[in-house]
Amino acid sequence: MYGSLRKYLVPEFVLGEGAVALISRYVNFYNPKRILLVTDPGLIETGLVPKIEKQLRSDKIPYLIYDNIKPNPRDHQVMLGSEIYQKNNCDVILAVGGGSPMDAAKGIAIVSTNHQHINDFEGVDKITVPIPPLICVPTTAGTAADISQFAIILDSELKQKLAIISKAVVPDNSLIDSETTLTMDNQLTAATGIDALVHAIEAYVSNASSAITDINALEAIRLISKYLPLVLQSPKEIEYRSKMMLASLLAGMAFSNASLGLVHAMAHALGGLKDSAHGECNAILVDHVVDCNFQAVPKKYAKIAESFGVDVGDSNDDTVRKLLTEKIKEFKYQCGFHLTLKDIGIVESDFKNLAERALDDPCIVTNPRDCDINDIINVYKNAW
Repeated sequence: MYGSLRKYLVPEFVLGEGAVALISRYVNFYNPKRILLVTDPGLIETGLVPKIEKQLRSDKIPYLIYDNIKPNPRDHQVMLGSEIYQKNNCDVILAVGGGSPMDAAKGIAIVSTNHQHINDFEGVDKITVPIPPLICVPTTAGTAADISQFAIILDSELKQKLAIISKAVVPDNSLIDSETTLTMDNQLTAATGIDALVHAIEAYVSNASSAITDINALEAIRLISKYLPLVLQSPKEIEYRSKMMLASLLAGMAFSNASLGLVHAMAHALGGLKDSAHGECNAILVDHVVDCNFQAVPKKYAKIAESFGVDVGDSNDDTVRKLLTEKIKEFKYQCGFHLTLKDIGIVESDFKNLAERALDDPCIVTNPRDCDINDIINVYKNAW
């Protein structure tokens, strides 16, 4: 009986056009002295952050902006942000952006109350002191950092991504407004969409999945398979953007509670070593990992194939495996992903190092297949 116990945790979220207009209301719930607005320079240039600033000023909410955030946020950026937060007596954090600003904001929050280096919190449930109030406004449809129990920070010295997993980093509020995603170009739209797809696939086959996460994951796969190509064809169509935002939310609810698997463990290793874009790494690896994992849970992968619109009928497992991996490959090509590991600078001598890093990643614990270093090396070879 105890083996079937599952917990499910999400923050309060508001989903729909106009959610951004509620920022001041949600910030004021915490009666702040000063908020730290964590974002990145690109979002300031789009005009979204200045609009949020105008709202905060209109409601007389004191704030500071911290935008020293790059893709794959670094540990030193988190530490500097925490120093600024503490020196200026901030007491609430507002994160506006994609996964990088939101993960950085989580890191800043952790350090500001726990007073240790961010790298000390790698792993599961290492945070002992609650973080300050954290409100997230996601501007991409993919990472779901705004609702998840994950924060990914790059150890800049070791060139290794650190996965911090704890219910302590689940934001207090998420304001999910698809209009914010209109600032994305097609490359970022595709990359974050593929990230959401991998979240859903890995959560569904995770050995910590449940009936609730399964529902979320399969619907996310169905939505992404239909709407990601459409939004790439018509980037300004808000209906398609809304469907992708919903898919990202559902995939996030699934993986935050069921965790992930080998794709993310291997992608974190790649992203740490080469500072590669996370969605791109996922796209390179996903069909090869599905091929590797398939026999561990063939019935679940058949369900994934059906959510993709593949008619598996009475096909045997080997046929379903081929149909699904080909469908995923075709889908990622359709979304503009044709790269291999060789194309992003990986050489054969990197495989062992990457595999060792992947084996140490917490995401591998919930992979449906118990992989050893040779299994992982073979996946890297196949994706090369």
